[in-house]
Amino acid sequence: MPDDIKKPIQKILFGSPGTGKSYQIQKIAIDQLKIPFDEATKMLSNTVKTVFHPEYTYADFMGKLLPLTQGNSIIYKFYSGHFIRILGMAYQGLIEGKKDHYLLVIDELNRGNAAAIFGTVFQLLDRESDGWSSYEVDISEMELVGLLQAMCLNPIIHEGTIEIKEGNTKVHCEDFCKKRKDDLASENPDGRRVFSLLQQRRINIPHNLSILATINTSDESIYYLDSAFKRRWDWEYVKAPVRGASIPEELRDVKLIIDGEEKGAWSQYIVGINELIKSNHQVIRRIEDKQIGWWFIKPENGKVDLDQVKDKLMFYLWDSVFSRDKRPLEQFLSTPNQPSVKLTGYSDFIELTEEFMMEVYNIGKENVSSIRSKDFENDEDFFQE
Repeated sequence: MPDDIKKPIQKILFGSPGTGKSYQIQKIAIDQLKIPFDEATKMLSNTVKTVFHPEYTYADFMGKLLPLTQGNSIIYKFYSGHFIRILGMAYQGLIEGKKDHYLLVIDELNRGNAAAIFGTVFQLLDRESDGWSSYEVDISEMELVGLLQAMCLNPIIHEGTIEIKEGNTKVHCEDFCKKRKDDLASENPDGRRVFSLLQQRRINIPHNLSILATINTSDESIYYLDSAFKRRWDWEYVKAPVRGASIPEELRDVKLIIDGEEKGAWSQYIVGINELIKSNHQVIRRIEDKQIGWWFIKPENGKVDLDQVKDKLMFYLWDSVFSRDKRPLEQFLSTPNQPSVKLTGYSDFIELTEEFMMEVYNIGKENVSSIRSKDFENDEDFFQE
């Protein structure tokens, strides 16, 4: 691969909820792939994003025919799927001789049936040293039409064949691709390769197209990813904040608000919760998946309100983290003043939110580092009884 061509990235980022996986994707796109980022719109250029879910299908990924009403009649129009759209953009970039990189982002990869969604595209995930797929796969006539549309060409189906409109004339697709391939100079082998593939109604993932995906590992209502699918990706674990974690600049001044008063640095509560989860590893399955990230609750105006904690965090702990055994929560909440706490239902737990957060805070205060001293100012008095 030439030095001026960036190596494609095919990676899955996984970790607990709120660890900033989507932010990490943006960082990879900007820093490693050099994809432009528009600060005004907060959007990446040359990027197509999608989210897998249980109803997401191969047709959503590649393209599908949908009815469209025109006057009193109904016609069917082919809509390109997310993969076909980004592939067409990448192909067009190669044809024009651009050095730009293109990116497909898949959030919640394992919430859909990935093997069924990728279909034959699964085979294209194997890459050679030059960044291109090791193999090619055939595509249907309609998928080819969608791909040509994504490449900003003007395909039409006329009497059962695909033609390309050029001004007032129409050229058979295979003849068009052969002519364009022959017209491209020898210094653009990638463009020639694209038209050679299209001429044969085949596709191949090019070196200027990367795929980044995320997995929220704490969600157990997901589809299984088999080993054959997994091995075709690089994997990056985005770990949750625990002892010694460096606190993001955006969170260093964020406080928890209880009854209108600031009650300590929010970052300390997060670390405290994760340390509590780690200390109960014997009763919690896969603790790496159950911890929370810095952004599990997004602060508003530099604050996190206790109601946000009740609405999101307490139920998550009750229903996901300690779903199998509530005894660790009961032991944690038992104090000399209240020696025998019994949690027979969620209502019992949520009524003790403030007491729970006080104990979590004490753990976090002992384990947080890399935080400015002003985050600790007057904290000692916050939860004095």
